[in-house]
Amino acid sequence: MLVTVALCGCASAPRNPQDPLEGFNRTMFSFNDKVDQVALKPAARVYKAVLPTFVQTGIGNFFGNIGDVSTALNNLLQARITDGMSDIARVMVNSVIGLGGIIDVASPGLPKHDQDFGQTLGRWGVQSGPYLVLPLIGPTTVRDAAAMPVDLETDLWSYKYPVRWRNTGSVIRVIDHRAYILDSSTLIEDAALDKYEFVRDAYMQRRRSKIYTGDTPQDSGGADDDKPSSSDGAGADNKPN
Repeated sequence: MLVTVALCGCASAPRNPQDPLEGFNRTMFSFNDKVDQVALKPAARVYKAVLPTFVQTGIGNFFGNIGDVSTALNNLLQARITDGMSDIARVMVNSVIGLGGIIDVASPGLPKHDQDFGQTLGRWGVQSGPYLVLPLIGPTTVRDAAAMPVDLETDLWSYKYPVRWRNTGSVIRVIDHRAYILDSSTLIEDAALDKYEFVRDAYMQRRRSKIYTGDTPQDSGGADDDKPSSSDGAGADNKPN
């Protein structure tokens, strides 16, 4: 209830129809940016400086292989059967031949996809709702935020025991991802006049493109227009390791 009141209180005179919560979102964005500058970004720099490249690649591949399980499930739920079966094959090949996913031996023949439950909802016509920035989590939408518990339940790492290993791996996973986007985030900081608007617009465009599998229709100018067309079934959403 308190969060709802806070959101409503910040939702005055939005400049962007997709961002009626801009006041609240900018506050959360500033908070997240400070956490990133103080903790995540320095940790990512040390991570890249200390660990050899092949170790970083292995860590990224390992967690990427775990993520492929959820991607496979969501592709099947989206009736993208070919992609879903390809994802299952990727997990099997990389888990067995790739030493638990540390080595990505599947990509040359089985392209990597990236799907989550928010995209699955969008695939079946659930609109994104307003843009939303959550503390520590970052950019999302109301639809995608509501889908996060399902994504957590389908993340195999969330079932890892003992808990201390799960927590340690989760921290490494976050730092590895931050290190992966270190150079691109620096470019954003150097180039963007308004970092918040740049990140928001890039996020919304990317999410729509992922739901449409790259074939995004002309923007109609409304607050939300990400309902997929009937021709949206054959594409694949590739993401680098």
